[in-house]
Amino acid sequence: MEFIEKILYIFEKHGIEFLKAAWITIELTCVSLIIATMIGLLFAFFKVSNMKILEKIADVYIFIVRGMPLIVQLMFLYYGISSVFVLSDFTAGALALGIHSGAYIAEIFRGAIQSIDRGQVEASRSLGMSYMLLMRRIILPQAFKRSIPSLCNQFIIGLKDSSLVAYIAVSELYNHALSAQASNYMPLETYFVVGIYYLILVLIFTLIFKKVERKLDVGKR
Repeated sequence: MEFIEKILYIFEKHGIEFLKAAWITIELTCVSLIIATMIGLLFAFFKVSNMKILEKIADVYIFIVRGMPLIVQLMFLYYGISSVFVLSDFTAGALALGIHSGAYIAEIFRGAIQSIDRGQVEASRSLGMSYMLLMRRIILPQAFKRSIPSLCNQFIIGLKDSSLVAYIAVSELYNHALSAQASNYMPLETYFVVGIYYLILVLIFTLIFKKVERKLDVGKR
């Protein structure tokens, strides 16, 4: 009973602040995913291009990002970005998370592009379509549709990964939990509450993404 009372106390005392922090977490995740999608699409083109130098650049970028812990990348990118440009903590954090997620989204798009039937490409080129027109009208619409489940999964991963920007002073959910438990001396209960908030956010977005997948008939080719 004492544990439940403490949980209710935290909800009562910090509930509004946690809601505000949850909104910042959502904003941060959305902005970073937009950045990651643009980066990922660019490097996916590099991966499927016929130019070896572009393919090697993409390979190096993806290898570095996937081979290093996210917290190390976050600190390196944050201090690197901040030393060159004067950016807010939120903007720098979103850029760092976007650069990290971009490597995974690049592989998602690369796989989706290469999954398109080669016959469609040959038929389109035989009709005189340029490479860019072929990509815009034939390849990318199908590739994007096939990528939706993986992109949705990456969004959920990014939502949870955003907790790490607490260490660069972004006032999202985990950052607020750190501040709250330092003032109320109830770390177990505070982290339990913030865990509930993350679970609710993940549940909400999972339901939204499932609805989007059904709407677009993603499983049908």
